[in-house]
Amino acid sequence: MNIAFDAKRAYLNTSGLGNYSRTLIKSLNKYYPSNQYTLFTTRQAENDFQKYVSNQKNFSIHEPINFIDKKIKARWRSYGITDLLIENNINVYHGLSNELPFNIKKFKGKKIVTVHDLIFLRYPKLYPLIDSKIYNKKFRHACDISDIIIATSEETKRDIEKYYFIPETKIKVVYQSCDENYYIQPTPEQIQNVTSKHNLPDNYLLYVGTIEERKNLLTIIKALEFVKDIPLVVVGKKLKYFKIVMEYIKEKKLKNRVIFLKDVTNEDLPVIYQKAHVFILPSISEGFGIPIIESLTSKTPVITTQGGCFPEVGGPDSIYVQPNDENELAEKINYLLDSESTCKQIAEKGFEYAQLFHPSTITKQLMTLYNS
Repeated sequence: MNIAFDAKRAYLNTSGLGNYSRTLIKSLNKYYPSNQYTLFTTRQAENDFQKYVSNQKNFSIHEPINFIDKKIKARWRSYGITDLLIENNINVYHGLSNELPFNIKKFKGKKIVTVHDLIFLRYPKLYPLIDSKIYNKKFRHACDISDIIIATSEETKRDIEKYYFIPETKIKVVYQSCDENYYIQPTPEQIQNVTSKHNLPDNYLLYVGTIEERKNLLTIIKALEFVKDIPLVVVGKKLKYFKIVMEYIKEKKLKNRVIFLKDVTNEDLPVIYQKAHVFILPSISEGFGIPIIESLTSKTPVITTQGGCFPEVGGPDSIYVQPNDENELAEKINYLLDSESTCKQIAEKGFEYAQLFHPSTITKQLMTLYNS
């Protein structure tokens, strides 16, 4: 089977959608190497994923080649890819990040799109109006024109039905996974190297995610005022919201309690997760929440948000709080800090639950879908 992907995010996005795309493509190739995999990207970045793909004999890569497509790359993604799908006898085209080409109807193969979330419709105030309009146009088109929609959670599936009036039978829930490195215990040498590189403290709380309003880092910062003296390590891209966070840290004199790491690689993250005492993600809304899986597989207890997709991802043994209640969050953090046995129990049960999201399991579900 020749399966093609919109791989722009796999090459160029270092966080959520990029991690999803890279893990999915690499896992499919690992467990189903007899397939031909065709990747479409506006350009190839020089990174580990590019190196991985260049060593695979069953991969082919397509980029814009003419002057106009190189200058207007969005046009190529929206219209130019379709002709290449036809020319290369693609069987299945999978849009990995919420969209499909606008002219893909003339492609006679099967069309699948992964919709990660419709948060811009649930919480429109968190997004610029023009961005919401663009997202809505692309997402709605992809849902309408696709043969099958993959939702990354039951929560997202319900949103697709609610906002786009898509019949339930057209939507399949296939959860996300994380890199298999998280399921492997790092060597003592790896732990020492990462610890030294980032000057990690012996004991810390951890947040991993883009520093933006929706992910709600400020609530963790506020909770620190009611938590015993333990630092918070933060890993994530800084957006405008970072300024608000820093103003609060300065006002409350918490600078020594919050550590923002720089130049964190994907190879560093498993160690950073595994050394953390507790992982915290009080996000207002997520389509899935890959960092939760990364934490569970690292045997680090998780505190995250009540409701939404979070119980699907965190499982029955993670701890759930109201996202904007710093007092409740502080209470749960102190509870875990005061009980090593509870932390260990939660960590072991979380790791067991995380096997549901192992790449081998998720890719089997995907191949069943492709073959159907």
